Amino acid sequence: MIDIGLSKMALIGAVALIVIGPEKLPKVARTVGTLLGKAQRYVADVKAEVNRSMELDELRKMKDTMEGAARDVHASVQTHASDFEKSWSSTDVGASESTTTAGESFVAPVTYPEYRHPRKNWRLKQGATPQWYKARNGIRTKALSGAARVARYRPRKAS
Repeated sequence: MIDIGLSKMALIGAVALIVIGPEKLPKVARTVGTLLGKAQRYVADVKAEVNRSMELDELRKMKDTMEGAARDVHASVQTHASDFEKSWSSTDVGASESTTTAGESFVAPVTYPEYRHPRKNWRLKQGATPQWYKARNGIRTKALSGAARVARYRPRKAS
């Protein structure tokens, strides 16, 4: 890297002031500053792109190792499943068959318990206080709207 100290910067500034002149020096300094800024942004973009490509390569390697491990696990599961099915079929034949008095073999049917409805209406919200208690003590169980309440409790006209 170029080692530019304060003394070298002052020397470059003095030479530029003499060569370029005091009228054009601010404009040239702005142009040099913008060019240096663009160069720094370009270098930063290149660094970021290189870092992204390195990370992408690492992710690809990780993906390949994971896929290989998944293939190995799948193959081992397949071999164990086939071994299990073979052992299951060999033990299942002897255990599920029974012999009758005539010497015939049959497989006992599998029975499941019959479905029993829970007798609960999930749409109906039930409170903790039982309905019989509310009816006995005169507690209202249904809410009336404002119009229904006015119509119900409006005083009757005497005819």
